[in-house]
Amino acid sequence: MTIHVPTSPAFKDNAHEALRDPALQRALGNVESGFIAKRRKAADKLPEFEALRDAARDIKNHTLAHLDLYLEAYEKRVTEAGGHVHFAPTADNARKIVIDICKRVGARTIAKGKSMISEEIDLNGHLEAAGVTPVETDLGEYIIQLRGERPSHIVAPVIHLNRDQIEENFRAAHEGLPEDRDLSAPESLLAEARAMLRKKFLAADVGMTGANFLVAETGTSVVVTNEGNGDLSQTLPKVHIVLASIEKLVPTLDDVSQMLRVLARSATGQDITVYTTFSTGPRREADVDGPGEYHVILLDNGRSSMLGGEFREMLRCIRCAACMNHCPVYHAVGGHAYGWVYPGPMGSVLSPSLIGVDKAGHLPNASTFCGRCESVCPVRIPLPKLMRHWREKEFERHLSPATVRSGLKVWSFFARRPGLYRFATRIGMRALALAGRGKGRFASLPLAGGWTGTRDFAAPQGDTFQAQWRARAGR
Repeated sequence: MTIHVPTSPAFKDNAHEALRDPALQRALGNVESGFIAKRRKAADKLPEFEALRDAARDIKNHTLAHLDLYLEAYEKRVTEAGGHVHFAPTADNARKIVIDICKRVGARTIAKGKSMISEEIDLNGHLEAAGVTPVETDLGEYIIQLRGERPSHIVAPVIHLNRDQIEENFRAAHEGLPEDRDLSAPESLLAEARAMLRKKFLAADVGMTGANFLVAETGTSVVVTNEGNGDLSQTLPKVHIVLASIEKLVPTLDDVSQMLRVLARSATGQDITVYTTFSTGPRREADVDGPGEYHVILLDNGRSSMLGGEFREMLRCIRCAACMNHCPVYHAVGGHAYGWVYPGPMGSVLSPSLIGVDKAGHLPNASTFCGRCESVCPVRIPLPKLMRHWREKEFERHLSPATVRSGLKVWSFFARRPGLYRFATRIGMRALALAGRGKGRFASLPLAGGWTGTRDFAAPQGDTFQAQWRARAGR
């Protein structure tokens, strides 16, 4: 099954469609109610939380500054533990490595833990084309696979769905079960999914997981989940493949312990997730379980080019989704409107970096610049600043709409002439105040249809801000 999602230049159309979808709008209410208060409560309970955010930022900055050394150290430790490290410069390289491993061991099925990198490289479609059946074992990802969609959230993939929609998908996909079975409670949906997936775990020839962190000191991959599927995906099959991007490295186990203290609190409001699994190499002689082979695929796919540029800070991201949980734009339109793998503010910076501003230029503009994303980021990524850089690049390459470019040129003309700017704004304010004195607002205005199409424009009252400021300052 090949998944197709509109590319990000269609963001405006996607957003309008999302706003008109009552089921989606009802489901998106869970984002704000389900994450924001929990994060705040978890952070408030930990007096050193802000200091931990500083430490997490510094750990990531240090790692990125010496990434080549830590990559070499990590590869050495994995090899010493009996594993194999594969470097994949591109998505094509990563897919080929996975498929080659599967073919070599005669794999027909692959049990997949949650991995946004596999979404990034569109792995499932290529596996199917090669005759290997991928089975998503994370509950949310499993539901997404049944529906032929991409995740709409990087932590909660089905945040855009309600229980009735999931029940409908289960009844259509799970054949041979009683038609009159009760699926009215979330627990019953979970039990049915568990029963279906247990067979898949036992039948899988290869297991794949992502990685929240990779530890250079020990050659360890760390997977953080709230379900047991991550452990089952890497211990039951005879081959375990870790698919991760190069920026997931941290130097030591002590560093991981600090990162874990901010990750779960920022993502789900938990002190720590239910499962935090450390894997180092294949099964050893004394081990009772585990894979016979252990492979790590390290994906670049454009990240090296970010290291030396102005978007380097984005590589600190630990995929907690706090930015999208607090983003008013994401609350309104959901993840699918963004058109690719990574939604929300982090996607608005990362997507243009990976697939190009020509394909993702609309995303940095899908922001109010309210700053909530930066205020909650556990590694203090200045997301509004980075989105502004992408807006500048879009403008420089003449990719922004002609109306926007023309409007900015007019504004620039006046802004470079302060006296003329103050005169023009004073005249404009007075004219609007006079025209709107009856109702105090405008339902429509020339050249402002994008605003008045969804809300009224208030008629100005009093003098301009600059005039008021100068008067108060006595100038």
